[in-house]
Amino acid sequence: MSARFSAGAWSAALVFAVLALLPLGVSDARLSLLTLILMSAFFGQAWNLMMGFVGQLSLGHALYAGIGAYAAAVSVGSFGVSPWIGLLAGAGLSAAVGAGIAWLGFRFAVRGIYFTLLTIAFAEMGRMLFENWDFVGGNAGYFLKTVGDGHPLLTLRGGTTFFYLAFLLLCALALALCAALSRSRLGYLWRAIREDEEAARAIGVPALRLKTLAVMISAAMTSVGGSFYALLNGSIFPDTIMGMHFSIEMIVAPILGGLGTLFGPLVGALFAIPVTEFSNQLSQDLGLFGFNTLVYGALVLLVVGLLPQGLVPGIGLLAQRLRARRARRHPQELRS
Repeated sequence: MSARFSAGAWSAALVFAVLALLPLGVSDARLSLLTLILMSAFFGQAWNLMMGFVGQLSLGHALYAGIGAYAAAVSVGSFGVSPWIGLLAGAGLSAAVGAGIAWLGFRFAVRGIYFTLLTIAFAEMGRMLFENWDFVGGNAGYFLKTVGDGHPLLTLRGGTTFFYLAFLLLCALALALCAALSRSRLGYLWRAIREDEEAARAIGVPALRLKTLAVMISAAMTSVGGSFYALLNGSIFPDTIMGMHFSIEMIVAPILGGLGTLFGPLVGALFAIPVTEFSNQLSQDLGLFGFNTLVYGALVLLVVGLLPQGLVPGIGLLAQRLRARRARRHPQELRS
């Protein structure tokens, strides 16, 4: 297992090293598209840690993205302090809010679809709170001032290349964290809870504490992504960053890529975001309103229908079948 992990780690490092060199020969337009892919992959990785590893379905993760976005924006725009302070404060606050929601749900045995509804309810309450909070602009949104001459690492503001590299780093760190957690004792306990919570409790697994911890980590990661989202866009609106639509967007990449897999969110984002851009462009060229949704939905349904477990498990299964077929046809070559 260690040899396989080392090979996987080196392969991932090589992929990210190649991606880090892309700004040297790729236009800003394509870098912007790649940034959207990496952003989707990061949000998907954060959500996948909770759903894929522990089996807790949340459709309210936009709440944590919104908290992180407003924390970073307000720290710069209203208080004039470093966005790093807002980023860390947002992550801590999101983890605390996530812990509160998790405790309220898990402590009183709110499970399955009822826990999902609880996450939606809190996300909607958060959205309505920010829509009616004049300090952050309410429905009119919150706008960041143009950045000065400060260093990008201090202001967390920069051009296309800066945000591309920022989200690339976030994806690499998220992948490394999830890989370490999945192979740790904590990861095995999480999977035990996911497969059969009652059996896990019966052998002494502290399910309440471990599920709450998963929600806290996932919420904090999502908040960091929300902070960079706000700094990238320069403006935030409650309905955009905290709406149900944003929560749904987060889950598309890991579902398409493969729930519970390490590379599923990235592979899913590599499919979902280009398809979204292609369908939008096609709809504009044809002048057909809503045609983009039809094309996007049809392609997603095609993938889900052909590969119900996701792209990563599906590709792995296909590779196994090809190797087995080759072994049946050329047994002597494989023995030698």
